[in-house]
Amino acid sequence: MTTLQRYLLFQVPGWTLGAVLLFGFREWIGLPLWGSVLVYSLYVVKDFALYPFLRGAYQTGTRTGIERLVGEKAIVKTPLRPEGYVRVRGELWRARLAVGDAEAPPGTRVRVDSARGMVLTVSVEDQGGAEAR
Repeated sequence: MTTLQRYLLFQVPGWTLGAVLLFGFREWIGLPLWGSVLVYSLYVVKDFALYPFLRGAYQTGTRTGIERLVGEKAIVKTPLRPEGYVRVRGELWRARLAVGDAEAPPGTRVRVDSARGMVLTVSVEDQGGAEAR
């Protein structure tokens, strides 16, 4: 489903309620048909005019929380055999080595490949002794 389709789907209940209320106003206060159609049209046009400003709120796939760490560089703080701790963006995180990497001593640069729960999966970048930021 596209972002526009998702946005329009959320607008349908409001459009339906607006049509029902305008129909009621026609009967209650004698609003002419052309007035009802004009007000309803402006109401719908308003939703289309606001879409460019609200599009971001309806997009999916936005990375939040721990997912934002994927792709970041980290420094090993305790030996990863295969689990230990790494420092990413100044924070200490529990990490597990990716399949194929045997061990990573403290000071090794690693890259965050994925995150599951509160554990990062990392792979070794190089065997240098760089210090954490």
